[in-house]
Amino acid sequence: MVVLAASICTKGGKAVISRQFRDMTRTRIESLLASFPKLIPTNTQHTSVETDEVRYVYQPLEDLYILLITNKASNILQDIDTLHLFARVVSDMCRSADEREILKNAFELLGAFDEIVSMGYREQVNLMQVRSVLEMESHEEKIQEIIARNKEAEAKEELKRRAKQLEMQRREQQRRAAGGGGGGSSYLGGGPTGYSSLPRFEAPELPISSVSRISNNSTPSAPRAPAFKGSGMKLGSKKTKQAELLDALGGDVLAASAYSEQAQAAPVQEQQQQKQHSVQKASGRGSLPEVEAQSVHIIIKETISLSLLRDGGVKSMEVKGDMNLQVADAANSHIKINLTESSTDIGANLQFKHHPNVVKFAPGQPRVVALKDASKGFPVGQSLAVLRWRYAGTDESNVPLSINCWPSPSNDGTCEVSIEYELENDAVTLYDVVISIPLPDGSYPTVTSHTGEWSLDPSSHSLAWSIPVISPSDDSTKSGSLMFNVGGVDVGAFFPVDVSFIAQGSLGGVGVASIERAGSDEGEEAPDFSVDAFVSTDEYLVV
Repeated sequence: MVVLAASICTKGGKAVISRQFRDMTRTRIESLLASFPKLIPTNTQHTSVETDEVRYVYQPLEDLYILLITNKASNILQDIDTLHLFARVVSDMCRSADEREILKNAFELLGAFDEIVSMGYREQVNLMQVRSVLEMESHEEKIQEIIARNKEAEAKEELKRRAKQLEMQRREQQRRAAGGGGGGSSYLGGGPTGYSSLPRFEAPELPISSVSRISNNSTPSAPRAPAFKGSGMKLGSKKTKQAELLDALGGDVLAASAYSEQAQAAPVQEQQQQKQHSVQKASGRGSLPEVEAQSVHIIIKETISLSLLRDGGVKSMEVKGDMNLQVADAANSHIKINLTESSTDIGANLQFKHHPNVVKFAPGQPRVVALKDASKGFPVGQSLAVLRWRYAGTDESNVPLSINCWPSPSNDGTCEVSIEYELENDAVTLYDVVISIPLPDGSYPTVTSHTGEWSLDPSSHSLAWSIPVISPSDDSTKSGSLMFNVGGVDVGAFFPVDVSFIAQGSLGGVGVASIERAGSDEGEEAPDFSVDAFVSTDEYLVV
């Protein structure tokens, strides 16, 4: 087979990128691509078309076409296999198969094309080998870099150790010289020679044990010259050899110290950043809009644990919720909260648990949260959990977001996976939705169509499908789908599908209808209140 060119073009035949593997002029390739869309037959499953001179082997890529232009004598089966490899490379290197993303990664794509086909002939490579070549990683180079870094660190440590040793020797000399000048010997002072005593150097004293330990551990050195030559002691600013050597090494010592401090500070900064990221993640709000707190602020938080069966039905479902009350002003502490009437099946089957000081709900009566002693008020300036509830069941109509994952194995050893979602509960708006689909080991997907964004998660080897917002008022986001092809025929490898999101609203239909004053304040104008209701996922799986 001979591949003349590999191209990505628009539906109208305009070239986005093209790599010619044989001598072809730009005018020639543009002419071939411009005539390509006119040759595609309608209502056919074929992915190749021929002219008198060349053969086109193509594959749709969302709003684009990826195609190979070959001679008519080439093996079409090998051409199709090569085309699939080209498509996988494009999907692996580009987040989405649109013209802007293709042009953004044009340089890397053309380099990958050259690794697949050389001089018109297919190289025996796969996707992993192409990726490895493009990354240009070398195990030997990494080892050499590690060895070089270790040698540099050892040299700096040795430099610091020698500098410290020289400093200790200099201090020991000064201490001995000062100790000898205190006696009545005519050699060092007070005698007929006229020499004055040596000024005492007030250096910090080190424990004798420390000095002995340092001296014993140090390497043997040449005998030191006496402190005073035969010509007599010379007073002045002349430095000792040890001091001169220390000054000469001072810049490197300081640089080594700064490098060591920076190396020690880097992990601390990284830990602080990770801790801050963990705190932000632990807040659990994500992109959920903030609610401005009023004098009476009510937080309704629910968590859902759900396990869906891949063939339909609910394996297990549990919703837990709690209501927290925050009163900022003591004048508004004597209140009672009227809850809304829930019309959902979950709301009708909730099991409530009240705070010991809160009146329990009466059967058949409106749900009101109020203190048993109306003369008392709710605590001011702190959050109080006044109500909790729980729901457990297997009714599929109560599932807020349905997920349908449908793998279809093919005879060529690949599998076409179609996954779709649909919002079933119009009382909630979902944010930061991520649907993670596991992938077979060693295989990478070729996404053919999708809603939202998708990316690959190397840590879990899964495809992460992200939808920023799913709103019941926006029909374009209430449902969506994603399709991709990947190597492997084991349908069980694509499960369990993991779903995570943060939702605004209440699955149990728990809400605040109004607030009234209670006790002696009854009849006065009700205070302003705010409600922050949201749902998070504890576990949401399709098994």
